Amino acid sequence: MTFNDFTLQDSILSAIGEMGFQNPTPIQAEVIPHVSASRQDLIALAHTGTGKTAAFGLPILNSLQEAPAGINALVLCPTRELAIQIVNELRAYAKNLPRIVIEAVYGGTGYGEQLSALKRGVHILVATPGRLLDLIEKKKAQLSNIEYLVLDEADIMLNMGFKEELDAILAATPEEKQSILLSATMPPEVARIASTYMKDPKTITSGQKNAAAESVEHFYFMVHGDQKYAALKRLVDFHPDMYGIVFCRTKASTQEIADRLVADGYEVESLHGDLTQMQREMVMRKFRRRDLQILVATDIAARGLDVQDLSHVIHYDLPDEIEVYTHRSGRTGRAGKEGTSYAIVGPRQKQRLLQIQRIIQREIQPRKVPKGEDIFERQLLDFAEKLVSTEAQEEQIQHYFEQFSQAFDGLDRDEILKKIVALQFEKLLEYYRDLPDMKPVHEKTGNKSKDHKKNRRVEQRKSRHGDEGFGRLRINLGKNQGIRPPDLIGLVNQCSRRRDIEIGHIGIKSSWSSIQVEQNYSELVAQAMDGFDFRGQKLRVELDTPQSHGDRSGRPTHKKRASKGKLHYAKRRKAS
Repeated sequence: MTFNDFTLQDSILSAIGEMGFQNPTPIQAEVIPHVSASRQDLIALAHTGTGKTAAFGLPILNSLQEAPAGINALVLCPTRELAIQIVNELRAYAKNLPRIVIEAVYGGTGYGEQLSALKRGVHILVATPGRLLDLIEKKKAQLSNIEYLVLDEADIMLNMGFKEELDAILAATPEEKQSILLSATMPPEVARIASTYMKDPKTITSGQKNAAAESVEHFYFMVHGDQKYAALKRLVDFHPDMYGIVFCRTKASTQEIADRLVADGYEVESLHGDLTQMQREMVMRKFRRRDLQILVATDIAARGLDVQDLSHVIHYDLPDEIEVYTHRSGRTGRAGKEGTSYAIVGPRQKQRLLQIQRIIQREIQPRKVPKGEDIFERQLLDFAEKLVSTEAQEEQIQHYFEQFSQAFDGLDRDEILKKIVALQFEKLLEYYRDLPDMKPVHEKTGNKSKDHKKNRRVEQRKSRHGDEGFGRLRINLGKNQGIRPPDLIGLVNQCSRRRDIEIGHIGIKSSWSSIQVEQNYSELVAQAMDGFDFRGQKLRVELDTPQSHGDRSGRPTHKKRASKGKLHYAKRRKAS
């Protein structure tokens, strides 16, 4: 099948051809004919990088040839970066459609230019929920002419706490419209949006629901906690052409790992919520130009990024939600290319790996951390291939070459090559020469030494009372209410009205859950969540005090009970 098989205008087909596309992806092959021929609502489940923008964008552009004035199509997406990406892609497809105006509105920047664009008139508006709702409330955005409503990366929008904004925006759109929901995964909250706001939708799935992309291979490396950075360094050294993203769970660890890699001589930058928008854009420009080899990022900061040809994704920390693992890994192996996902894990995370493996329906294979001799051999052969394939600019160097070659008089070929190798790999050889190789970790038993048992007790204590820099909230929602980690993260974002608060460990029991949030915001979050109505249940939120030591069961015995305006202490009843 080619794009010529669709009923698209010649002006659109010519733009597609100029972009070098001939054959649609599987999700495009199913979505484009449906949207072109039917007004039935549609749910499309597909991984990132499968061409979802063209899937909904081409038929919408095709139908807006005779569109009246006003916003005819609205595309909602989670982040500024994704909004800009969608606008640029749609404008490329609409290159030969001068009447069609495509604009974006998003937070993190001033209102002036966006208001001017809306006043001039827009046919397709791409928006983040927070900024759009703000514009609707200011009566600057009118949605009465909407014919198409697209929810792109709906699962991510809900994970980021945009539930209230989405509900308000969807309620402001006309009843008669075609709704298109696109998502990589289908958690309960996305299903709720679909059942509430869509009419008898058709569901198209490209690949299995929540499964990982077939183009990505998955591996894990089992190491002790104090060896994680050393393992990461060896993996980067073993892949001299690596162009990838290292995912960490917190802003602090993201910055720490990036700083250590920079100090060790790698071209690396960090991406996290403490960066200004200007800093963020500068980092992404450098990464897209490949001035950086590696980006170290948090999940929130990396949402909506569109970077082509990533070779690797490395999970320095496993995420709490399996959907996040799928999204992370899906950033490589895109557009028909192969990619690799590495996870660096501790012995006690094996069960978590098995759970992820079962959900994504892909094997996560064990691998040993490369030895020093393997790394040197790999780098040496890679350097040789580059040297052989390099085309000499003879005209530019001819003037200097004779004098340069005289410097090698008296040296044979092998001597010259050895000197080149010594010069190129001096630091690498020096680093790995006396460095012992990392010993394999026994996955079933782990290390049974006294020190290891002591570390385990420390880890358990930290899990109960909060890692340094985090406050721990206890919430009266658990497995009995169908709660999942994304629901808790969404509640934090939604109630606090912030989406940059760092999240730590999440634990979900039968009737209650705990979540670690950034210490500076823990009281704010507790106050905001306490009393909030969630699915008809009133939340009770307790904040651990720094003095909590816990009873023998590991349950804290003293809590701060959150209240509007102040916090007061409440004694927990011990289990009988």
